[in-house]
Amino acid sequence: MKIIMIAALGLAVSGCATITRGTTDQITINSEPAGALATTSSGLTCPSTPCTLEVSRKSEFVVSYSKEGYLPQQVPVGTKMAGAGAAGLAGNVLFGGIIGVGVDASTGATLEHFPNPVFVTLQPVPRLAAPRAARRPASKPKIKANTPAPVS
Repeated sequence: MKIIMIAALGLAVSGCATITRGTTDQITINSEPAGALATTSSGLTCPSTPCTLEVSRKSEFVVSYSKEGYLPQQVPVGTKMAGAGAAGLAGNVLFGGIIGVGVDASTGATLEHFPNPVFVTLQPVPRLAAPRAARRPASKPKIKANTPAPVS
């Protein structure tokens, strides 16, 4: 009887996404060119891309990129149901793990982030062309020496 109970408990727990997948996710942050500062709206910082950040599976956030000489950019990062997360959730439902379903839902263990990796191609700051008048000095009227002034 003990063996049957242990086997049933093992099956119920093995479907739990919180146990099999954990509550955090690794997010890769990258840019072209590399070396950009990336900060998330959740407060995490990547001082120089590429890097990897560990975030809660249920958190959605925005990654803001900045690099001198380039326009700043932002990329929203969302969550969606993961294939492995759905399998863990289904295991809970099939084996009667209502508590496991609740735990998985509250921790976000069934979710994954997208896009992952987060990638941007930074655009250089455009160089503004100087106005035509500012590019060359205005010409002064030429006055010839020893030329009599016109008589009216």
